[in-house]
Amino acid sequence: MEIVILPDDEAVARTAADIVQASLENDSPVLGLATGSTPLGTYSELIRRHCEAGLSFARAQAFTLDEYLGLPAEHPESYRSVIRREFTDSVDLPAHAVHSLDGQAPDPEAEAARYEAAIAGAGGVDVQILGIGTDGHIGFNEPMSSLASRTRIKTLTEQTRRDNARFFPTPEDVPRHVLTQGLGTIREARHILLIGLGEGKASAIAAAVEGPLAAACPASSLQLHPHTTVLVDEGAASRLEHREYYQHALEHKPQWQAY
Repeated sequence: MEIVILPDDEAVARTAADIVQASLENDSPVLGLATGSTPLGTYSELIRRHCEAGLSFARAQAFTLDEYLGLPAEHPESYRSVIRREFTDSVDLPAHAVHSLDGQAPDPEAEAARYEAAIAGAGGVDVQILGIGTDGHIGFNEPMSSLASRTRIKTLTEQTRRDNARFFPTPEDVPRHVLTQGLGTIREARHILLIGLGEGKASAIAAAVEGPLAAACPASSLQLHPHTTVLVDEGAASRLEHREYYQHALEHKPQWQAY
């Protein structure tokens, strides 16, 4: 893992956008897109670069991380709708190239297998953007998820449902079940970009980066990945014990070495 501590959320968004922009130089770039509040600054910065500097996504494909079971695709809080509203509809990424899980699939297990095959068929994900939950979950891989898990059905914890209740009319409207890429699926991306913002994520970031590899903190499984970049602001970095080393390593990073 490379830990990059930046002064604020705007600096995090710019650096994350730099990483995504570099991946777009590939012939057929494949992006992994997370929803939620954490990546919004990154998406806004990418949209700005598209509108003001001509950054193009025309050759790219994108795969979302997860989806609520039972929500129709057109529901405003389905992740299919959210990612289009917050990002892909504002750039030149073709609509047919934005892939999402079907929350109303009659056979969710078959839908999970289809999605795994679609990611593989696209050549795998080049850059996977991730946020992190207050309990260390990534995607909808809740604590005690298998570290080798594949795309599958998961039951949400009450904490996650409470965290997401702000997007629904009432807490009872938050679905209990989801389809999510598994931890093993996520780790097959060539570059993983984990973003943490604010003091509320500080404990989860510390557990993911410096804690033991454990199912109790699903994000800790990223310690096994050969190319994970962790971008955090000062608040999210506040519980890291080895922050001086991370800053020292970044300051002395070879000029030829990208994030």
